[in-house]
Amino acid sequence: MLMTDAAALPPSTPLQKRVLVVAIVASFIAILDGFVVNLALPAIGRELGGGLVIQQWVVDAYLLTLGALILVAGSLSDHFGRARILEWGLAGFAITSVMCGLAWNGEVLVVSRALQGIAGALLVPSSLAMIITSFSGPSQSKAIGQWSGWTSAAAIVGPLIGGMAVDLLSWRVIFFINVIPAIGIWPMLAGLRAADAARDRSKRIDYLGAFLAMIGLGGPVYAFIEQGRMGWGSVQVWVPLVVGVGAMVLFLIHEARTAEPMLPLRLFAIRNFGWGNIATLAIYAGISLGFFVLGIYLQQVGGMGATAAGIALLPGTVILMLGASYFGGLAGKYGPRWFMTVGPALCGVGFLMALSVQEPLNYWAQVLPGQIVFGLGLATLVAPLTAAILGAVPPEEAGIGSAVNNAVARIAGLIAIAFAGVIVGPVFSRDGLYNALLVTAGLFLIGAVASAVGIRNPAPDAAAASSETDTASDDGGAAGQRA
Repeated sequence: MLMTDAAALPPSTPLQKRVLVVAIVASFIAILDGFVVNLALPAIGRELGGGLVIQQWVVDAYLLTLGALILVAGSLSDHFGRARILEWGLAGFAITSVMCGLAWNGEVLVVSRALQGIAGALLVPSSLAMIITSFSGPSQSKAIGQWSGWTSAAAIVGPLIGGMAVDLLSWRVIFFINVIPAIGIWPMLAGLRAADAARDRSKRIDYLGAFLAMIGLGGPVYAFIEQGRMGWGSVQVWVPLVVGVGAMVLFLIHEARTAEPMLPLRLFAIRNFGWGNIATLAIYAGISLGFFVLGIYLQQVGGMGATAAGIALLPGTVILMLGASYFGGLAGKYGPRWFMTVGPALCGVGFLMALSVQEPLNYWAQVLPGQIVFGLGLATLVAPLTAAILGAVPPEEAGIGSAVNNAVARIAGLIAIAFAGVIVGPVFSRDGLYNALLVTAGLFLIGAVASAVGIRNPAPDAAAASSETDTASDDGGAAGQRA
């Protein structure tokens, strides 16, 4: 908790209140969409066909464009203005959400999801940038905490909204509902353009980097998803794989040489930042893969309805919300290293406990205990992970450091879902679930080892000097990383 009395903080101005509301709602709908869709995948598959391949693409098309463009979107907001970019993103998100809801086949839905991810990439960094430029000092920490807390709530309401929409109405409703908050905050957002921060047109936008990142991520993702349908010998599989790998190499070369890269590689030379992002990649790949396969298995094999499956997977998130602040405080006192080591290990144990799943499914004995252990592990690691990464970079680069870590988490999910078909096979079965659970636990173990080996606790004097400010942003921002 912030060590400053909330009553002593200056009251927010009407303009700051509008900024906070707009930032929260804009980020909320972008984050919500990642959680709403997972439990609708079986229903989408039943209506549109395409099997596991289409289910993978419905998730990964969104994550691909979101993960590849979220960094360059920050530069766009600096260049064109935060409010203007938010307007573009919000309008695009509403339009593409309607396109998703009206999709008449799997291919149209996948394309619409990719376009939706582009719009989503414009929302998240711009909304946080508006808060940073509109608030300062303790008020800024409080505002960031409120933003992170509300947006992380998407992790709780997402499965419930998705499940209830599928069971009571249609999976299409989960996309149409995005239009309501977009229309609701539009008048407020339009009124903020005049008060927007001064644009910095001197900075170049790394369009080439964004293009290479899209090809570098998209080629391998396409290959790993489509190999289940076409086979590794198909030209349509190995050519995109080779092109994607080549583009990723060119991307890294370009980012190392360009004057204003969208991904500053020099940050990875900072020990806690570099190792923290390695841990992030493994941990969030494990989270994405584990919940992707569990969400589908509980419905398609376990026989649960979408709402019941959504509730079944909530305990971990609820424990995270309740415990993140506590463990964030402990990490601020003792350092993040061992919390980042023990937390992923507990998460892995939680998923290994699900190896007891049999048919017929007994949720209370076979799934719930593991979800509780997973939740404890997640609550243990998320705040320290955020603290270690953001605390490692200079304060003036905290924004880009946060954006990079956010992008790494999204890309981890993208890659994990792309491999799902290779891991579980073309058809979901209990054996496929077991394979995915073992891989998920292995990913968490990699995250634990990376933390133990690479993370270093800050010196006691440095930790004491920054504990008040860091704890406030950690407590709020930590849960936001989960989303």
